[in-house]
Amino acid sequence: MWGRVRRIGGKVVDSLRTEERTGREERPHNLFEAAATYVSACAEDDQERIDEAAGWVSPEALAFGVNELACRAVVALARERGASPRTVARDLLGLPAA
Repeated sequence: MWGRVRRIGGKVVDSLRTEERTGREERPHNLFEAAATYVSACAEDDQERIDEAAGWVSPEALAFGVNELACRAVVALARERGASPRTVARDLLGLPAA
């Protein structure tokens, strides 16, 4: 069952790539690599890496990857802090407790 889910997910990810597969040894970047590079570059204020990562996938795919990274980060921090994801997200953004 999980193998089938992975194959379907792989097809979705492949469809979101903007780069064509070539015979080169270097593989294209996927949306999660793009998102990780983009977010870390934003945190470090590295405009060159931001632009590079933004060119690896479509803007829609990058937005999806950044959203997924944010969700995973909030869940991980919530587990680490023993708090709810909502509380952690509001705290990270400097919002008052709900």
